[in-house]
Amino acid sequence: MSLLDKINGMKMPFSELMGVIFTEAEPTRVVATMQVREDLCTLGHSIHGGAVMALADAVGAAATVINLPAEARGTTTIESKTNFVGRAAAGSTLRAIATPVHVGRRTQVWQTRIESEDGKLVGIVTQTQLVL
Repeated sequence: MSLLDKINGMKMPFSELMGVIFTEAEPTRVVATMQVREDLCTLGHSIHGGAVMALADAVGAAATVINLPAEARGTTTIESKTNFVGRAAAGSTLRAIATPVHVGRRTQVWQTRIESEDGKLVGIVTQTQLVL
């Protein structure tokens, strides 16, 4: 089973509700896309910050899962920091690219770059995952 198959086989109901689609999975890079729907927007038909954060959280968590030590029981987010840089309009597609900052036995830190479909930066999220 490939790492992408492993991620796509996980049940992540909230991510499914948001329309997150995982497209790449390697130990040092996980990528997903999400269409910016009206119900994920705020005023001005722009993506809501919470939707950006939730997308990044899902991608960082999935990246952690494929890097868990064999004895681990799972993972949970224990810290997350977001820098919002740009906007994404309703109808566009976001791409989230997670790369590792630290992959340890007890914690992992992932940085996720959220880009618009034309490659412009929407936000950067750094999250710490506890290895359970």
